[in-house]
Amino acid sequence: MQIRKLKSTESLNELKTQYMRQTTAPLDGMWLVGFVPIAAHFGLYEGDELVGFFCVNDEGYLLQFFLHQKCHDQYPQLFESIFSENGSPAGEIKGAFVSTAEPRYLSLCLDQFSKFEVNALMYQHSGHISAQPQERTFAMPRIETMQLSQAIEFAVASIEAPREWLNGYYTNLINRHELFGVWENGRLVATGESRRFDDYQTEYADLGVIVAESERGKGTATQVLRQLVEMNEADGLKPICSTEKTNVAAQKAITRAGFLSINRIIRFDT
Repeated sequence: MQIRKLKSTESLNELKTQYMRQTTAPLDGMWLVGFVPIAAHFGLYEGDELVGFFCVNDEGYLLQFFLHQKCHDQYPQLFESIFSENGSPAGEIKGAFVSTAEPRYLSLCLDQFSKFEVNALMYQHSGHISAQPQERTFAMPRIETMQLSQAIEFAVASIEAPREWLNGYYTNLINRHELFGVWENGRLVATGESRRFDDYQTEYADLGVIVAESERGKGTATQVLRQLVEMNEADGLKPICSTEKTNVAAQKAITRAGFLSINRIIRFDT
């Protein structure tokens, strides 16, 4: 078996489809369409036949690993070989990120790594939205191109996200009509994201919310999520979302919006 770095991921379309069929629940949208596509991808070859792949981010963490069914007897040995000092063109691999919805990849990581911790909680909507006493409702129009800089500055101030990354990320969301805003007296106080999938998980919508620090504790995050849920369910889509393990406030807002925590994203380290 040979490992070769790939210049593009086009040759992996069929293998990626097979990989997604093995998952037991929808994968987190930010990882699936945000982090994985920009990671370095490597093909696993038997002669000239591409039979598997893995990808590694720029910090040296493995994000996906897959081998065609006909080669499953080689799974453990091949997985271990990519960590060999003599072996992989991927260089040093420091660890891995994997969700509990990826059981084969997760099992390999449990065998390989000595340390792990929960990185994030993954949620699926329960299908039930219960009204709350004195529930606030508000207009939540799409954010337009002319409001891009305002949205960027809002996110930088609210969650300290990198400005350069936000520029590309928000530009894409705006072009796809997937970014929404809540304004009070001309000031942006919350944003909602409703990210749809193009190739996989097309029956789902991945939701996100950011609330200004001055507005937290007022139920704004929960209401933004509820309105995004209603919007997507009207279009026949199933809402999912996630948040960091340490973000207890977000977990409470997500739960109040009717989501259940089904799976986890795990970080492994050597």
